Amino acid sequence: MSSFKEKTHNDRLSSAQTAKRAALDAFRARTAADDPAALERQANRLAVARARDIRLAERKATREAEAAKAAAEAAARKIELAAQNAAAEAERIARDKIREEEQKIARDARYAARKSRQGKGAKGAARGR
Repeated sequence: MSSFKEKTHNDRLSSAQTAKRAALDAFRARTAADDPAALERQANRLAVARARDIRLAERKATREAEAAKAAAEAAARKIELAAQNAAAEAERIARDKIREEEQKIARDARYAARKSRQGKGAKGAARGR
């Protein structure tokens, strides 16, 4: 087994110079910015990005329109339900009034019948019952 060999200053300089040379070679290997093929690729990428942005905006607008439509429908259902509840409440109140009037008429009829039974004598009529 070999022992660990510490890098010297010259080794570090040499590896740094090699890395710089490799980066420079890679940079030179890239196509020039004014190359027509590169410009065309860049234009295509830009067109794709713009089309994607347009599609995203259209989807967002569609979602917002659907949300607004759903909110409007929910509000309409809520109003309709409130109207139905109000109509049911008005009908219940009317039924209660009719029932109360019927009960009052029945009570008055019972009272009148009782008075007529009691009124045969002069004593009951004099009291004013």
